[in-house]
Amino acid sequence: MKAEIVFKYFPNLSDIQRQQLIMLEDLYKDWNLKINVVSRKDIEELYIRHVLHSLGIAKIQSFRGGSSVLDVGTGGGFPGIPLAILFPEVQFTLVDSIGKKIKVVDEVVDGLGLKNVKTINSRVEQIDGQFDFIVSRAVAAMPTFTHWVKGKIKKDSVHERRNGILYLKGGDLTEELKDYKTVEIFDLPDYFEEDFFDTKKVVYLPLKFKG
Repeated sequence: MKAEIVFKYFPNLSDIQRQQLIMLEDLYKDWNLKINVVSRKDIEELYIRHVLHSLGIAKIQSFRGGSSVLDVGTGGGFPGIPLAILFPEVQFTLVDSIGKKIKVVDEVVDGLGLKNVKTINSRVEQIDGQFDFIVSRAVAAMPTFTHWVKGKIKKDSVHERRNGILYLKGGDLTEELKDYKTVEIFDLPDYFEEDFFDTKKVVYLPLKFKG
């Protein structure tokens, strides 16, 4: 399944965006041979398991030009790189504590010519700055994650939805999220028809998430 699967769900892409999405496959295949960041099976299904999954966030939240997004534990660049392609006027900061993963991200970003991506090789607790939204793909249970990113979300919102966390998770989240009164859960099968998304969700947690 190639980039066309993404075009099916995001039909209004520019020629540059389409080209960048097509380029992802060769860039990841090439770099994955040198530094393994994506499993072999996942490379074969890159556009569903990584690109489209990352863009599930975009089905929930469209980021305004000039806003800033932090991707925590980006790994090989997900969800940050696909989102940066989709929102070229938004500044993305991709953070991972593992240097070899950030090296791959740097090379992919360079290969795509993305000007709106900054990478940091660090633990998120040690970085400075505040962001409109924080995105991630299930790097930790939500209580741990919210502790890591405490103080890193801007107070003033420029979007209709309040600033907060947009988190890609799967499975039954009842226990993990029971203490969060303002959480919203969006089921990705409502947006994508592929079987891979059957149990996948986007969890939205606004800035003030306890109460």
